[in-house]
Amino acid sequence: MPLYEYIAETPEEGCRICSKGFELRRPVDRVPLQECPLCKMTVRKLVSNVSSPKLTKPLSVSSAKSAGFTVLEKRDEGTYEKL
Repeated sequence: MPLYEYIAETPEEGCRICSKGFELRRPVDRVPLQECPLCKMTVRKLVSNVSSPKLTKPLSVSSAKSAGFTVLEKRDEGTYEKL
């Protein structure tokens, strides 16, 4: 389930939870929250950070083979050789 972030529309009027913002784990198919579960103030959904994998180094031929990939090297126009 994804993690959503919410904050009060008017943070100075919200409770201690929604004035600073809170995270909530909810199924994707549910509609976004309209009010704080604690004080019933109007809240809005924030745009969260997206986590994406980062490669720190390029893959070598041996690591690609050990991961189960077939490694090909171009020899001529339209011909490849399996390494």
